[in-house]
Amino acid sequence: MNRRTLLAAALLASLTALNAHAADPLKVAFVYVGPVGDAGWTYAHEQGRLAMEKALGGKVATTYVENVPEGADAERVIRKLAADGNKLVFTTSFGFMNPTEKVAKAFPNVVFEHATGFKVAKNLGVYETRQYEGTYLQGVIAAKMSKSGTIGFVGSFPVPEVIRNINAYTLGAQSVNPAIKTKVVWINSWYDPAKERQAAETLIAQGADVLTQNTDSPATLQVAQEKGKYAFGWDSDMARFAPKAHLTATTNSWGDFYTRTAQSVIAGTWKSAEVHGGLMEGMVKMSPLNAVIPADTAKLFETKKAAIIGGKLKPFQGPLKDQSGAVKVAAGSEMSLADLKGMNWYVQGVEGTIPK
Repeated sequence: MNRRTLLAAALLASLTALNAHAADPLKVAFVYVGPVGDAGWTYAHEQGRLAMEKALGGKVATTYVENVPEGADAERVIRKLAADGNKLVFTTSFGFMNPTEKVAKAFPNVVFEHATGFKVAKNLGVYETRQYEGTYLQGVIAAKMSKSGTIGFVGSFPVPEVIRNINAYTLGAQSVNPAIKTKVVWINSWYDPAKERQAAETLIAQGADVLTQNTDSPATLQVAQEKGKYAFGWDSDMARFAPKAHLTATTNSWGDFYTRTAQSVIAGTWKSAEVHGGLMEGMVKMSPLNAVIPADTAKLFETKKAAIIGGKLKPFQGPLKDQSGAVKVAAGSEMSLADLKGMNWYVQGVEGTIPK
């Protein structure tokens, strides 16, 4: 073999290796706080992962770990995923924020995205939906469907994300009936069907006849149906679990965001950012309305939804007062993003106190 042939062979081998390397898929990992299941928060994220896989095909190789407790165990899981060669890691619960930040510092060449948090770094971004827009619309329907003037909310943890939804639910209802009251029962868990069921039963016993939740199972809906009341799905469409009670659901659609993020990492264009998507961006979607909802209520719902999408209606626009009557947002003003992310107070009409 002459020198020219050897050089050509070496060049071909080099190009082959380079092309093989270029074709390696981006390894992407997801950390889930609950079970993938068939409804709720983690289920919605899993649907987003699957949508990303479908859109990008062989460009990505994904994995996930479910049922990861928030805290020290989360750090162990996140660290292992980064050490295993994943170059993009999505951590999908508020309580994963500090562990994600810590691991991101140790793996500067890995991109981390954290859902619902507020800490960012050069290789750490955050993302969430304006889910409260849909919760506001739930409140509109709840006020129209309620006979008692009292609606209920099954709360998970007393963090700003959940408090925003309680307040938005109340404000939407008050836009129809200013005298309506919201009762809240906290269960201190994102997913615990037994506790969710007990909380729903308590709320109904206290007079609430339309319920919503910030928890992951359909237990609240199932109790509502058993008791002849109404309720809303959460994070995903839960109509099949309680078709008579399920009025609509505020759902999260993560697929496009996950796809765009992976594409930007592959292209080398990813930059840390805070992403907030709502009805306008298609990251929040409302499931089909139950046929039991009267036509005038459905029309009002659609009108208000269109106003939110068009930017004409902001759920947290002033005037807003807290339980004590103190003005928190003046008339003509809109609550800032920083205040929304730190919300730690109830609007007037919500009964009880926020647990410490």
